[in-house]
Amino acid sequence: MKKLLISKNLFVLILADIVLLAIAYFLAYIVRFEAHVGASELLVIKQTIVPILLCKLVVFYFFNLYRGMWRYTGIVDLLNVIKAVFVSSLIIITVVLMLSRFQGFSRSIFIIDAVFSLILIAGIRLAIRFLLSTATFSLNKNGINGNEHKKMIIIGAGDAGEKVVREIYDNPKMKYRIAGFVDDDKNKIGKQIHGIKVLGKIDELKEVAKSEGVDEILIAAPSAVGKDMRRIVEICDATKISYKTLPGMGEIIDGKVSIKTIRDISYKDLLGRHPVQLENDKISDFLKNKCVLITGAGGSIGSELCRQICKYGPSLVVLFDAGESNLYSIQMELKHVVTYIKYRAVLGRIQDKALVDEVFRKYRPDVVFHAAAYKHVPLVERNPWEAVYSNIIGTNTLVKAAIAHKVDRFVLVSTDKAVRPTNVMGASKRVAEKIVYAHKLGQTKCMAVRFGNVIGSSGSVIPLYRHQIKKGGPVTVTHPEITRFFMTIEESAQLILQAFTMGEGGEIFILEMGTPVKIVDMARDLIRLSGKEPDTDIEIKFIGLRPGEKLYEELITEGEGIVKTGHEKILVLRNGVQSGEPNIQNSQHNDLNCLDEKIKELKALADAHDAKGIKVKLKEIVPEYTISDDEAVV
Repeated sequence: MKKLLISKNLFVLILADIVLLAIAYFLAYIVRFEAHVGASELLVIKQTIVPILLCKLVVFYFFNLYRGMWRYTGIVDLLNVIKAVFVSSLIIITVVLMLSRFQGFSRSIFIIDAVFSLILIAGIRLAIRFLLSTATFSLNKNGINGNEHKKMIIIGAGDAGEKVVREIYDNPKMKYRIAGFVDDDKNKIGKQIHGIKVLGKIDELKEVAKSEGVDEILIAAPSAVGKDMRRIVEICDATKISYKTLPGMGEIIDGKVSIKTIRDISYKDLLGRHPVQLENDKISDFLKNKCVLITGAGGSIGSELCRQICKYGPSLVVLFDAGESNLYSIQMELKHVVTYIKYRAVLGRIQDKALVDEVFRKYRPDVVFHAAAYKHVPLVERNPWEAVYSNIIGTNTLVKAAIAHKVDRFVLVSTDKAVRPTNVMGASKRVAEKIVYAHKLGQTKCMAVRFGNVIGSSGSVIPLYRHQIKKGGPVTVTHPEITRFFMTIEESAQLILQAFTMGEGGEIFILEMGTPVKIVDMARDLIRLSGKEPDTDIEIKFIGLRPGEKLYEELITEGEGIVKTGHEKILVLRNGVQSGEPNIQNSQHNDLNCLDEKIKELKALADAHDAKGIKVKLKEIVPEYTISDDEAVV
């Protein structure tokens, strides 16, 4: 039945074109001879109309004029009509020239015929689209049932807003009626998009929404970030009307904007990070057809690296993780969501030297991204031996294996907590940075990438706050002045990929994290996003700093030799030492053999679960480390 209907529709389309092309041919004669068409001209028309129509229909078919749906006619379809009319007319003129050298034909007939053919063939397609779209627009604009349709106002009369309006109007099932737009561009006010008027500025939203009886607000301003988005959200809050947003600029650019992607405002929208500009060709040169090993592949950063790296066509991605559940989740995502099956999953611990050596021997990775680590400050503070095993011994094992098996590049994912650390986790990551730097000379280019907190990563404070808000509070903040750097998981993974292409060995790359955010301000924003008022509906309670927790995090310290790179969001610490440390080439603490000896001593202390001894030894390796007095679990 479906095939029958398609055949029937195709027949109708072809028949319509035959009629229109015949009319165009007759009109050409009428115009050329000023409505005085004689018997000789009628004879010529009778003799030539069939082959002319056949020629045009064949050309139209090859230009796909019968494969599109007229109700969705667009610029591409109109260009195809122009090409088809031009080519068919050219063929006809060439044939007539070859057979008769225009004896008995007026040359201008074919030009006039081409003009009329173009007008009629393009016109009927546009007319059908207009009639169907108008009917659908009218249906959706007024609603099948006014009580069932929400009245929406759109913030942003730009490309994103236009796409949403078009999608709502093209789909009769959408339960929205568009009341209008608001936009800060004064040149747009009073103008219309698809018959929908720009009613005023964003600051006038409350008055406009009240006068129009709006039920919902949609923020369609993907270029609004940070301060701009925060302002828009505050204006929406003042209306007491529910509001949602579209995804960020990256997805708009990828063409993913859709009514289906409308979602609630998240804290990432208020964070306001501009899209990362990547040198994709350069990254592809390092990853395409290469074997890539990712440790901690099931973690927040590791899994995002997996997703990003698969876009560059590696020959194989080796997923290495100690957590069964996390490893299973990422391999299933790669298989069923990303649809990338060139992977191998390895369940194991990175400090297992025999396993690590076997993995490197079997898969021969070209690039290693080392994202496996214990990172939760209070837990690691009370279980410091685990930081020694995973963050230090694991890193040392991987680096040595990478060098032994001639890996091209080794990238350590580090943290801002490694800067003048006040906790075991930060100190252990600083030791990991030293291990990477100590192996800077050689065929394998070893480097580290250091950044701050990642929104949405496991252990992030945001899920905790959301849970506390859902329960009715209180929201617990450690200190009223505590601040942190934040970036999204997607941005951190993208910048890691960009930074690793720049390394020559021994660098610590610093990702530009923007302005630090007060945690108490974050808590207040999250409370407001949930529709509550901080300190009124939801209490904010200060509970004091946790063991080893800093009031302010740092990405660099003064005198570290930080220099800019070719990327605006990436800096580099080239000498691998922090302020106050002696140069690595003159320091026994950073000498490769001495560092190995210190790591062996750390392992012995970890085996004995000697928390105090571990901290003292870490202080020897990292002089700027401030030891916390918190006691261990055992």
